[in-house]
Amino acid sequence: MVHFVGAGPGAPDLITVRGLRLLEAADVIIYAGSLVNPELLKSKKEGCQVYDSAKMTLEEITDVMIRAEAEGKMTVRLQTGDPSLYGAIHEQMEVLQKQGIAFDSTPGVSSFCGAAASLNLEYTLPGISQSVVITRMAGRTPVPERESIASFAAHGATMVLFLSAGKCGQLAEELIRGGYPADTPCAIVYKATWQDEKKAVCTLETLKETAEANGISKTALILVGNAVNPQQYEKSKLYDAAFTTEYREAAAAAKEKAKE
Repeated sequence: MVHFVGAGPGAPDLITVRGLRLLEAADVIIYAGSLVNPELLKSKKEGCQVYDSAKMTLEEITDVMIRAEAEGKMTVRLQTGDPSLYGAIHEQMEVLQKQGIAFDSTPGVSSFCGAAASLNLEYTLPGISQSVVITRMAGRTPVPERESIASFAAHGATMVLFLSAGKCGQLAEELIRGGYPADTPCAIVYKATWQDEKKAVCTLETLKETAEANGISKTALILVGNAVNPQQYEKSKLYDAAFTTEYREAAAAAKEKAKE
């Protein structure tokens, strides 16, 4: 069987318990060497075969999986962050499906969660933003026109941009053109949760110079929106004493009941 496993954002102890158990039991590990922390490979068992997919094509990766399956071996495909985000896993699963090879996925902590933790921020603040747009700039791989940066910016929601750190100037221009004010807070987080993590909070108008000043041009997330540096926000109703929930009556209602 083949297990697609999310390695987490970088810190080796942020892999899930299930993911670690699969990693320890694997006969074959194919890992994204350009992004996955190699410290995780210390968990492999003796005799486990390890392949670095950064140097492999799709066909070479799936050939390893097919060969391992024919030999009765268990394979772990170790993906950076969570496999469902920019993981290029569907094309691998399609090959396995055609070959009749069983597979499953183990979710991981995405780097956008790691970046929020590093900055101690909440993406969804009442009165600020209740939506998070996860996207990227168009590069050698295009983005559908309906998903352009400017069109998403028009919503004013919190945005998290992958694979865009090398185009900060163009990105800022597109976001401002789409509707974000130039002074909208944003942050750059390089290698979130890794030992050599870097982070900087700035605004859209200073995004490019902040990235250049910190020497960041890749392996970084860009976070945009007022949730990055909130000045005013509404407190959640979840713990509001005046708000009734399924599990707790509002203080006023409870007082009235007590009188009865």
